[in-house]
Amino acid sequence: MPTPVVLDCDPGHDDAIAILLAAGSPEIDLRAITTVAANQTLDKVTLNARRICSAAGIAVPIARGCDRPLAGPLRVAEDIHGASGMDGPAFGTITAGVVEEHAVDVMHAHMPATLVATGALTNVATYLRRYGTAAVREIVLMGGSTERGNTTPYAEFNIHVDPEAAHVVFTSGVPVTMVGLNVTHQALVTPQVVARLTALGPLGRICGDLMTFFAATYRDVFGFDAPPLHDPVAVARVIDPSLVACVEAFVGIETTGTFTRGATVVDLHARLGEPPNARVAVGLDVERFFDVVVEAVRNLS
Repeated sequence: MPTPVVLDCDPGHDDAIAILLAAGSPEIDLRAITTVAANQTLDKVTLNARRICSAAGIAVPIARGCDRPLAGPLRVAEDIHGASGMDGPAFGTITAGVVEEHAVDVMHAHMPATLVATGALTNVATYLRRYGTAAVREIVLMGGSTERGNTTPYAEFNIHVDPEAAHVVFTSGVPVTMVGLNVTHQALVTPQVVARLTALGPLGRICGDLMTFFAATYRDVFGFDAPPLHDPVAVARVIDPSLVACVEAFVGIETTGTFTRGATVVDLHARLGEPPNARVAVGLDVERFFDVVVEAVRNLS
């Protein structure tokens, strides 16, 4: 049976591909898409979710969530995703709407399900505080790293935007799978991958345009030859767990460090004496991963 999923996201170039992967994979029953401020403001990321769903003919509820972190100001990633949060393609008419209910209430309406979170964890933490943990089968998130960060030297963007929310998630007792930079940096969108997507028709060309813009900003900011497709790796873990190898480990969230706020402290060698609270991704079958992504876009095309 397909896995029921609520996808909480902040589109975002890689979030857009994550939406297509979730909607186009027969192994997932995509129940709803919820948006959270992170890559860009809430208004912009919600519009972007509507844009990609309209382009792909995805008809699931889209709900707006939290417009700021639990504590502190919002930090967006305009240097990576552009002024709109999803610069690059020319999108057509927007047909996908937004439901009136808050994202957290929409999550609850579609439980029990797996929560896949590819943005800041503000909505997920708010859900857990409001409704508890009983109906959440699992939380699979893109965020953190076993190594260095991409926003500060030790903090990955999604966790850095709202570390207090991440702390709520990792201490909730819900089964958590963390897919971090140490694995997503293996999922590089080479020109060959772009060509495979572009060959799929109009939707594939939108994907190609998204990845071409993404490649330019990653080259300018980080010096990457090809951009890493972060968020779809978390979705792929739900589709086929064998695609993403994981180990059990304790993960702590740094919320106060002067230089390390937002860091994920991953105790791979059990040095802290804490019991594991997460499955932590450590490997990716890159070739099969991109086959799954391309097939999902083909299904929607």
